[in-house]
Amino acid sequence: MKFSPDARPERWLGSLALAIISLISLGNVITRYVTGGSLAFTEEFSVFLLVVLTFAGASVALRRNGHIRIGLLERALPAGPRKLLILFQWLCGALVLGMIAWFGGKLTWEEYQWQSLSPGLGLPQWWYLAWLPLLAAAMLIRLTQQTRDRLSGRLEDEP
Repeated sequence: MKFSPDARPERWLGSLALAIISLISLGNVITRYVTGGSLAFTEEFSVFLLVVLTFAGASVALRRNGHIRIGLLERALPAGPRKLLILFQWLCGALVLGMIAWFGGKLTWEEYQWQSLSPGLGLPQWWYLAWLPLLAAAMLIRLTQQTRDRLSGRLEDEP
C-alpha cells in the first residue's frame, strides 16, 4: 500500500472557502445585472476567504510534499548530510511560520482589545485576523509531519 499523506481539515476548509467565494461572487453578479447595484459584503468576504483558501491550500501542499523545492543538492548529498539539510529546511520553515503565527496572534489580540471594526461591514476585525495564526500553526504542523516522513524515508522527492 502506497503512503498517502493527507490534510483533510485543510482540504475541507479550502473547499468550503472556494465554494463560498463562488456563490457570493455569482450572487453579486446576478444582483448587479438585475438591480444595477452591488452587494456590499462580497468584496470584504471574498478577500478574507481568499486568504483562508491560500493558507489552507499551502498547508495541504506541505503535507503532500507539493511545494516547489530545488532538490539537486539534497539528492547529491550522502544520507547523513542530507538529513541535516532536511532538518535545516525544517528549521527555516518553522521559524517563518512560527513568526507568522506569533505576530498574527499578537495582531489578532490587539485588534480584539481595540475593538477595531472592518471598514466595509463594521464587523470585528479580529474575526478576519484570527485565521492567520491558526492556519500558520496548521502549516507548521504539516511541515513537521512532512519533515518526519522525509527523514524516515516514507516521503521522497522525485528523481
